[in-house]
Amino acid sequence: MPRALLLAAGLGSRIRAVVGDLPKPLAPIAGAPILAHNLRWLAGAGVSDVWINTHYEAAQIGETVGDGSRFGLAAHLTYEAELLGTAGALANIAEAVEDGMLVVYGDNLLRFDIAGLRQAHAASGAEVTLALFDQDRHRHTGIAGGRVLLDAAGRVSGFIEGAAAGSSLVNAGVYVVSASILELIPRGRLVDFGREVFPAMLAAGRPLQGHVIEAGGFCLGLDTPESFAAGQALVASGELVLA
Repeated sequence: MPRALLLAAGLGSRIRAVVGDLPKPLAPIAGAPILAHNLRWLAGAGVSDVWINTHYEAAQIGETVGDGSRFGLAAHLTYEAELLGTAGALANIAEAVEDGMLVVYGDNLLRFDIAGLRQAHAASGAEVTLALFDQDRHRHTGIAGGRVLLDAAGRVSGFIEGAAAGSSLVNAGVYVVSASILELIPRGRLVDFGREVFPAMLAAGRPLQGHVIEAGGFCLGLDTPESFAAGQALVASGELVLA
């Protein structure tokens, strides 16, 4: 499964005070845009083809990415005249999904073993496997959002908002998806994985797996001025290395 969808169409409203008119994935950290770091990470993990959805300042993303060769892979850019959401972007390239695809949120900066995630997905027989980080053990930037609950077999059993949720596991914004999930994603309209697709899977009893990334892995959400500053500090201090 050497294919990935890198989500890069967001408006970036919350981080404009820091990056101006730059789209979020082009925010610079450690001398390069977030998007460039992620493309090199994917190429290093054996991903050969990446689809990148665009909307806000699409031309800037196109100029940065080109055909992808400078990052060691082939890049295919798709423009969304109207935002399609995290899942709608996948449905928009349904023909490219084939036997499965990696989905990566482009405004996060991540490092973990992608091969391990893919192996966990194959072994579980799930339709979707979520990469998770533990707020108590992994480096992060205080990403807000719901905690993920897992059962004894590692299946996702629920999503709960708030710090007192009984779980320290958080969605890292990287999924392995099987083509069968496209049945749950209407094409041509905004659809979100977290708000629509995952709840629909749980309600229907469809297999949704969680995979906690290895020790030493990290997930830096960089979509607010505060989280961006925290991420820059972690990298500048040498605590995290973007190799």
